[in-house]
Amino acid sequence: MSSASDEAETLVRCEEVLQHLEDISFVAQRDARAALPTLEGVDAPTRLYWLEAARDLFFHDREAGKAFMRRTPDLVALWSDVRRWTDQAQSFRQWVNSWAALDGFLAQAGQVYAAWGEAGERGWYDIGMRWCTRSVEDGRTYFEADYENLADGEGLAGIEALMAPADALYEARRLTLETYLPGALIARKVVGTPGLEPWARRGADLMQSGRARGEAYFQLATEEGVRYLLDELPGYRPRQHAKFLQLLLLAWFDELIPLADSDWRPGKGQPMMLCDGRSLLMPAVMEDRDEVIVAALHTAAHLRFDTYAQAEIETLFEVAGSQPPPLDDDQRMTWRPLFAAYGERMFRFQALFDLCEDIRVDSRLGALVPGFLSRLGRLLDRAETPEGAPGHFHAFACAQLRALIAGQGLDARLASLTLPQARLSDAFAVARELFADADFPELAAGERDRSYPPAHGLNTGPAVYPRPRYDELHDAPHADAYAENKATRERQREDQPQQAPGQRQDDPDADINLPRENTSGSGGRIGSGIPMPAKNIRGRGATLETPPGGIPYHEWDYREQRYLNEWAKVHEARLTETESNRAARILEDHAGVLKRMRAALEMQRPSRPAPLRRQPEGDELDMEATVAYVVEKRAGLSPEGLIYRRRAVQHRDTAVLLLADLSTSIMARHPGGHGKVVDRIRSGLILFSEAITSLGDPYAICGFASKHHDNVNYYVIKDFAEPRDHELNARLAALSGRLASRMGAAIRHSIKRFAEVDAHHRLLLLLTDGRPADYDDGGDARYLQDDTRMAMKEARDAGVHPFCITLDPSGGEYLPAIFGPGHFTLVDSVDDLPARLPEIYLRLRR
Repeated sequence: MSSASDEAETLVRCEEVLQHLEDISFVAQRDARAALPTLEGVDAPTRLYWLEAARDLFFHDREAGKAFMRRTPDLVALWSDVRRWTDQAQSFRQWVNSWAALDGFLAQAGQVYAAWGEAGERGWYDIGMRWCTRSVEDGRTYFEADYENLADGEGLAGIEALMAPADALYEARRLTLETYLPGALIARKVVGTPGLEPWARRGADLMQSGRARGEAYFQLATEEGVRYLLDELPGYRPRQHAKFLQLLLLAWFDELIPLADSDWRPGKGQPMMLCDGRSLLMPAVMEDRDEVIVAALHTAAHLRFDTYAQAEIETLFEVAGSQPPPLDDDQRMTWRPLFAAYGERMFRFQALFDLCEDIRVDSRLGALVPGFLSRLGRLLDRAETPEGAPGHFHAFACAQLRALIAGQGLDARLASLTLPQARLSDAFAVARELFADADFPELAAGERDRSYPPAHGLNTGPAVYPRPRYDELHDAPHADAYAENKATRERQREDQPQQAPGQRQDDPDADINLPRENTSGSGGRIGSGIPMPAKNIRGRGATLETPPGGIPYHEWDYREQRYLNEWAKVHEARLTETESNRAARILEDHAGVLKRMRAALEMQRPSRPAPLRRQPEGDELDMEATVAYVVEKRAGLSPEGLIYRRRAVQHRDTAVLLLADLSTSIMARHPGGHGKVVDRIRSGLILFSEAITSLGDPYAICGFASKHHDNVNYYVIKDFAEPRDHELNARLAALSGRLASRMGAAIRHSIKRFAEVDAHHRLLLLLTDGRPADYDDGGDARYLQDDTRMAMKEARDAGVHPFCITLDPSGGEYLPAIFGPGHFTLVDSVDDLPARLPEIYLRLRR
């Protein structure tokens, strides 16, 4: 009797709780009543316990209460111990705004229990609670992450191994889980669980040199983080075999097709070779040599069989009933309007269209290249079919390719694509027919890449440069992407006249001996980057063969609207010549300038301590931070004790690299007839060095000169890490001019040097007396100017602020196009350079 009355009383209390919820919120009462039928299998006290927990969570946070009630049916189905997971859910009430973390916990707790049992679920929960204690957002990141993805097939032990470096990083560097976890999941797939610790240790070292740099490493947001993983990634690296691949493509397609790096990186889907209508875009790594060869042949075959021919694309859009989109600023066309009509189903149609076009191209390629189909067959034999919707497309594509290889009948709808007269528009028409087949499931954006067979990929993904048909292009002068450069190289290899020893250059300022060149005409003046225009040069100097070694950099060719990969080679060297007496004379001659400069420096030097707020220790309490700390503490949070204020002198966080153009033209006579232009440049660099040293900013001074694209000399006079020694001024006083000025490669190498310095503001000062020019630019003034403009954009993208100081009176004609308004200045008088150079820097660092 007592038992029955107790149960009745419990039911009454349940109804009271429901009524209480209804008085507060209709939605809460409705959600509670909707979930209660799933709890009929448990006793009344447990149902009351659940209801009271739902009410308390709702009062704590409406979203938390709603998540608890709405997730209950799924949880009960997987985990019948309601009190256990209700207790765990209740623990989230100790934090404000924890509903998202709670929702992530509730969404997966039942699945974790079903997979790993009670002990496994408890371990998974405890890890999440530990991160919630550190930060609710980190707890949310953990609980919202797919537990199977965290475990990687190793159960709770896999999660613990993944989180061990994160715990150490939080304790040592306060690195959030939100920053660590996405990159760590990708890194584990590349380096394995044992490799996580050294990967994390590398990131911790970077955080010590700069927090932003370290966080970008863990987020794989910089080349530094991606490069570490690429170096560890197993597989075959196409880039290392680029020459072989180019020769292979040249042999079968009679076209030297440029090879470039794609933007693929670990964690960015399946690595695949793509094409932009001009170049093959290669991922950093593929599975093996067979896959790379098949992928290169297949992708290049889309060029050979006119997938990207402008006339074929125009016909395609006509068949599709739309107009081809206008070309962008780089003269590329996007495929997106072709698929826009399919709305959210566009990825399904795109995969089918690519499949049809691949069948058309592979059937023609198999007849052209012996052994291609047999290689492809070996790849198909070992291919694994992905799960889900992509698996249907993958299996269908592999089956059709196997039929093509065996010479058997393909799907009747695809048979017409194997005919020699089949065109791009025919593949589109067949794709429409396949699209109407309901057997092909819908594809999400993230599933599309997994639907392709081995060595195949997106034909209609990247924006493309439309080109002439292959038959029109073949044997045309511009068929070879490097034709003009090759012709220039042939001219460079012409035999040079023999010279007697007395004919060699013997300039006392020169630090190298080269055969005398024809420098008559317009050479040797300010504004000319080489001794004379390249188109009139005969016998192009000493560099007849490519110098060994060098650091390769790409170079922008505006005529082709693309990068020439690894085209420029930078050779780094040290300048050791010194002129101590000349340096002393320069300092004596400019004593007045130095005195005024030091006075200006005192204006920029911080003189009074500035208050630093929210510090872990200090001389006095920061009242605002103290009040916030007490409020958060009483609200149940765990705030950091940053409640002090102290005063300290704050210095500007600026690093500068001054890059001097050391081409032959700086050896010209001074316009006024007194000395040479290089004398003023030497003085300016010495005064610049004095100014930077007084300020204490990290700085480097380098110079450059070039003789052809494969011989760009980069001279390090002072590096960031080097202390300023007593011989620096003597080295600067010994500078001399030589050769030409290929600015783009020197700028790109300077950007790379900034990686060794940690500074918030990074400034690249380019000092030049003329426009960029070199012996192999074909006399095209725009070629190297456009490459320099692209190098400037790359510098800004890398967080480096470029600024040009020119002595060229005509600099206003071309510098705005290269650097943009406000990013260059013209020093009208060469005599003003020594005083203006440090003044310009002081103005830029404010």
